[in-house]
Amino acid sequence: MRLLHTSDWHLGRSFHRVGMLGAQAEFIRHLVATAREREVDAVVVSGDVYDRAVPPLAAVELFDDALHRLARLGVPTVMISGNHDSARRLGVGAGLMGRAGIHLRTEPSACGTPVLLSDGHGEVAFYGLPYLEPALVRDEFAVERAGHEAVLTAAMDRVRADLAGRAPGTRSVVLAHAFVTGGEPSDSERDITVGGVASVPAGVFDGADYVALGHLHGCQTLTDRVRYSGSPLPYSFSETAHRKTVWLVDLAADGSVTAERVDCPVPRALARIRGTLEDLLADPALARHEEAWIEATLTDPVRPADPMARLTERFPHTLSLVFDPARTADDPGISYARRLAGRDDQQIAEDFVTHVRGGTGPDAHERTVLRDAFDAVRADETVREVAR
Repeated sequence: MRLLHTSDWHLGRSFHRVGMLGAQAEFIRHLVATAREREVDAVVVSGDVYDRAVPPLAAVELFDDALHRLARLGVPTVMISGNHDSARRLGVGAGLMGRAGIHLRTEPSACGTPVLLSDGHGEVAFYGLPYLEPALVRDEFAVERAGHEAVLTAAMDRVRADLAGRAPGTRSVVLAHAFVTGGEPSDSERDITVGGVASVPAGVFDGADYVALGHLHGCQTLTDRVRYSGSPLPYSFSETAHRKTVWLVDLAADGSVTAERVDCPVPRALARIRGTLEDLLADPALARHEEAWIEATLTDPVRPADPMARLTERFPHTLSLVFDPARTADDPGISYARRLAGRDDQQIAEDFVTHVRGGTGPDAHERTVLRDAFDAVRADETVREVAR
């Protein structure tokens, strides 16, 4: 059976104020054309269809167009909700869509109920594990302490139990939206840390023939059977080195996997350039970036006059301007933002406690209290967003 694995469309998202809806529509056309031309048997979409729980109307219309195109193609599609989606909104009409071959899996309680598709070698069971917010699904999975590994393990236990009751030789595909250990994140993914832990080991998915992951925006192979497709378009300059693709996966009769990357159409190259303003304007080696979307980091010791206007004369698609004059970390002139760069909320809060106590940091109990407070706020924000 041949699968086309994609995820993280983020319909409705922009790139540094540049609207991406046209590029997203072009990707949908490319996806459908690839499925037709490469004779795909099933399309899997591993979450973050939308960029937020209440997407703009134009994004909803594009999603509707995507569903119609896929349904007309006659290729079954299995789709789960991600941490950016409202599972309840995305799942509206799932029963009716299923009759058209579009199978939406957004309910945690249905993790062990597969979509069954067949080829010449028998059945393939597709299990959809939507994003499982630990604080919201702990009761469903009867776990003592809410955490990503605990709820995903419980969900996979249901998958393995269902698979064990099926005919010998039944192959399995698991769709999941999670941060799996070994994956490389970028700046454009929303933090899903719980209890100080964001990732889960790949071994959680043992027993599945192929695991189609979503959440991280770079295409990655964790094992031959566990892969991220990545986002089809860039959503931050941290993705400058990404090659945006989807996976074309062949699942053999014995459950073995071979996979090929298929490039996605990207509207414009990305480039990060760094140096003094005069060097950036004069360096002939930068000519290859003149039509790219640019993030420029200026290292001038004193901020030059009209830097954006001057940069856009040579690089008309400059979208981000960063000032980073060469200074030591203890320089009093260094910006607050730069001092905090790379530090998460927990670390910043602990630093604050250390500062106000005159050098004495929080003890283990206090660190746990801070961590629980951050987890509670994040879970509450998730509930509020979904309820809007």
